Amino acid sequence: MAKIRVLIVDDSALMRQVLTALLAKDPEIEVIGSAPDPYIAREKIKALNPDVLTLDVEMPKMDGLTFLEKLMRGHPMPVVMVSSLTEAGCDTTLRALELGAVDFITKPKIDLREGMEEIAQDLIGKVKAAACAKIKSSKFQVSGSKSNPELETCNVKPGTGSGAMIKTTDTIIAIGASTGGTEAVKDVLQMLPPNTPPILVTQHMPERFTKTWADRMNDLCRIAVKEAQDGDSVLPGHALVAPGGYHMTLVRNGARYTVQINQDPPVNRHRPSVDVTFASVARYAGANAVGVILTGMGGDGAKEMLTMKQAGAFTIAQDEASCVVFGMPKEAIKMGGVDQVLPLQDIAGAILAHVGYSKAA
Repeated sequence: MAKIRVLIVDDSALMRQVLTALLAKDPEIEVIGSAPDPYIAREKIKALNPDVLTLDVEMPKMDGLTFLEKLMRGHPMPVVMVSSLTEAGCDTTLRALELGAVDFITKPKIDLREGMEEIAQDLIGKVKAAACAKIKSSKFQVSGSKSNPELETCNVKPGTGSGAMIKTTDTIIAIGASTGGTEAVKDVLQMLPPNTPPILVTQHMPERFTKTWADRMNDLCRIAVKEAQDGDSVLPGHALVAPGGYHMTLVRNGARYTVQINQDPPVNRHRPSVDVTFASVARYAGANAVGVILTGMGGDGAKEMLTMKQAGAFTIAQDEASCVVFGMPKEAIKMGGVDQVLPLQDIAGAILAHVGYSKAA
């Protein structure tokens, strides 16, 4: 079996060394080279043709976004961004995902070597997922950049309480995603009208990134989108996003739905976990729910999507052709928990058709 060939692009010699050492621990990965800036990276991409690129967000000589945008236009390939946990870093990294990066890892703020050791398996998993990802040319252009399509740069939470309500006209929409999901969720939410039923979104993402991402979604969508806080009401026309590092569960008090946020142990190695959210929706919303599982690595969400379906919910999985990584939807389909398998562009319409959306509503 051929190894996944990785090129590391980072201006820090220490970071290049650490990333090389961590990736070398996996026998299925080979680091074939590194570059300190985009210009050297350009030449090495052409000479070595790597399977996956790891790219520092803050790069000298040419900023990471400009380089990524040129790369995805001229020579689309799987890219995993290496990001810092700052407000600016969050915003830049989310923009990188919009431009076509598959995923990102976050640099520890202190003790780089030890901190990176702690996320080694996450890094390896994301590089492997990127190697399998479907990559398309970027449809975006970085503001102010003079893009050349020929690319001179490259040429080339369970709660407590009573069970679910009987079937009513009220619906809860639960969406779960991972790798590639920031863009997939955005594509779905942007198509939903202001009177859409309440939405819970669990997207695998670290702390701080979820708030920045939710704020971006709020600016782009007709519904209101926010990072969830403990006790938030679940309301029509609103989407609540599980905070990075926290599980989010649906709870019910009488006819009123709220969410609870907790730091219980990770489930399926994730916190937030899609399975945790889906399990609570199955318990408290039952047949009054729609479950949607989108692109993502692994199987988080598959087990409890089946639970949702068994409770009477309508369930949808994104199809393989439109997924960046067909992991989570594939597992949900295999387990028998999916009513419909649809291309990404058809999912919002299927949700609205199921809930009986009327433009006059």
